[in-house]
Amino acid sequence: MAERILIASDHAGFELKEKLEQALIAFGYDVQDLGTNSAESADYADYAHPVARKVSAGEAQRGVLLCGTGLGMSYTANRYPHVRAAVAWNPEIAKLAREHNDANVLVVPARFVTEAQGVEILRTWLDTPFEGGRHARRVDKIEKTDLET
Repeated sequence: MAERILIASDHAGFELKEKLEQALIAFGYDVQDLGTNSAESADYADYAHPVARKVSAGEAQRGVLLCGTGLGMSYTANRYPHVRAAVAWNPEIAKLAREHNDANVLVVPARFVTEAQGVEILRTWLDTPFEGGRHARRVDKIEKTDLET
């Protein structure tokens, strides 16, 4: 059974979202598109919340969000427990986000990458496993809600 990947964007990320969705399907993933469905102005939080909520609850292992800078989507998604949303503007950042931080939500800054770059960032993120080891200890600390270490 193919892994389900959630994907969503605001208006600024709509065009690239459509391209990345097709790439995900071509890569063999089961894609659930949570909107937006046009390039008309839309608020990023309206699309980040459903993706982050489902990843947080374990309904999906991973998600992809797109907006102009990636920042609004990441701010919103990272409010949820167990969500590690990483803005990646090149494949190296996507690789490190997975290897070192076990990023389970990729956030693409659609106004700052080309379609080809977006697909390469996505592919790198999908194909890179979490390294674990010393990084697992650090990721565990992300979940702490108190200041004790």
